[in-house]
Amino acid sequence: MARPKNIGAIVPSSRALARAIGRELDPSRPGAVLELGPGTGVITEALLERGVAAERLTLVEFDGDMAANLTRRFPGVTVIQGDAFDLGHTLGARTEQNFSAIVSGLPLLNFPAPRRHSFMDGVCRRLAPGAPFVQFSYGVNAPVNAPSGFNVRRTAMVWANLPPARVWVYRKI
Repeated sequence: MARPKNIGAIVPSSRALARAIGRELDPSRPGAVLELGPGTGVITEALLERGVAAERLTLVEFDGDMAANLTRRFPGVTVIQGDAFDLGHTLGARTEQNFSAIVSGLPLLNFPAPRRHSFMDGVCRRLAPGAPFVQFSYGVNAPVNAPSGFNVRRTAMVWANLPPARVWVYRKI
């Protein structure tokens, strides 16, 4: 409650939502996976349970306390404390890396549309061909329109989450 722009909900995402997000990734697809805004790690845990190897997973968390907790909780996972809205700076040497999937738990609807579009451009530049960008939101519509050359579709409606959430998958056409 003290940081509403950083924390997107009053309670952590549910395991049901995390599993719905995890189902959108193919753990056999080679390459690194990037998670933006992992927060308490419920989605991270679902990705690991889905079969994504810890050494393939990079987390970008803005909050220092949460980043430290994620580092302790998930040995072998790379945790970067930084700004997901400035991936060029945050990823450093990894900035040119194409990811086999990018997952976001960021509260995108808390940010103005121009900032969301800029964020989306940065994400799309870092996706390998055919790779998904998976974002959940509490809104009825996708939190960001699909950029040119991409489509977006709702893949799940998770009622067992407070509040109920939708899972959106963006892919290059």
